Amino acid sequence: MGTNKKVKIKKMEKKLSSRVSAIMLAFGLLIAGCNNGVEKSANDSSGTETKNEKTMEQDKLIAFGKKYAEAWCSQKPATVASFFSSTGSLSVNTNPPAVGREAIAKVAEGFMTAFPDMIVSMDSLVTQQNGTAFHWTLTGTNTGPGGTGNKVKVSGMELWQFDTDGLIRESKGSFDSEEYNRQLGVKK
Repeated sequence: MGTNKKVKIKKMEKKLSSRVSAIMLAFGLLIAGCNNGVEKSANDSSGTETKNEKTMEQDKLIAFGKKYAEAWCSQKPATVASFFSSTGSLSVNTNPPAVGREAIAKVAEGFMTAFPDMIVSMDSLVTQQNGTAFHWTLTGTNTGPGGTGNKVKVSGMELWQFDTDGLIRESKGSFDSEEYNRQLGVKK
């Protein structure tokens, strides 16, 4: 990117509040699906930098989010775990955090087993002061062992903290478990 373009971008960033930038980013993202082969156009936000313990260029962060969503669709739990540092953690709702890649892979395997046709799409990625919010939607049919056979579509988010290598150090995930259980046909 040329120097003049960088200067112009920096001037524009100074004029925008961080809240407006986050909103623009959320609407400018591509919706990432699992190998659906459909490319959708979006505003190019490359050149925008975000900070979350380590500066990541926005286009790299968006690519990271898309690949992460695709990893959840891969039916390869270790692929999901590879996005985390070796001592990274993933917590989902009120469950205790899974710490380390092996434990994170087991969490991913649980969802992948329950939903063999699972698709996770990236809805938006918003950089906030307390981390990067990865908003997603999971769709799938609960046909794994002991499954109900019901289709599920639930949205949620993960709040990411990155390590110095650009991997997820901590992810705090959440989704509406009551709605999830209702769609599964499970009473709790």
